[in-house]
Amino acid sequence: MAMGSETVMVDEIPFPPQITLTKPLTLLGYGITDIELQFLQIKFTAIGVYLDKENIVEHLAGWKGKEGSELAGDDLFFDAVVAAPAEKLLRVVVIKEIKGSQYGVQMESAVRSRLAAADKYEDEEEAALEKVTEFFQSHNKYLKKGSVLTIHFSASNREAEIGLATEGKEAEAATVKVENGNVVEMMQKWYLGGSSSVSPSTVAKLAEQLGELLV
Repeated sequence: MAMGSETVMVDEIPFPPQITLTKPLTLLGYGITDIELQFLQIKFTAIGVYLDKENIVEHLAGWKGKEGSELAGDDLFFDAVVAAPAEKLLRVVVIKEIKGSQYGVQMESAVRSRLAAADKYEDEEEAALEKVTEFFQSHNKYLKKGSVLTIHFSASNREAEIGLATEGKEAEAATVKVENGNVVEMMQKWYLGGSSSVSPSTVAKLAEQLGELLV
């Protein structure tokens, strides 16, 4: 992965402004996952959303002229982001350590519930999700602060590759491929699904940044 020289800080974690895979992808959204317990904010991960800027803007032409604050409340807009035939990369960096298997269970549960709600949970989807769960179970040590999870979505939206690098060693990332379009769609929606996103701060920033491009 070739990375840009300047960085954006997300809760003291650096995110490069651009990452090049098959083509340069631009950091267009970022935020955190967190919960509040007894008035205490507990932060789990920092997230960067990298998109093929030209393709995504072209696909979202129907939303031109709308403010980011308006886009942030429009789930149809985020559905269009997910459906866009544009390469995407999610870069998730651990803030609070978590077992690999715990993260895998969270992803599997979130994706399965979305598939069931859309009546898209069949044997093929179950098998694809099992493969993802097994991948995280095989890396069942604690993911310490700074460990990096990447999810690279192809422009076709039919496949994705998950990479897991413990303690930030991205050159040594273990990977698994997901080759079921329905599972890939719901993995995107877990992070990018508007009001149902696991990270409201990330989708709000994504809407703001895309709003500035859709003038």
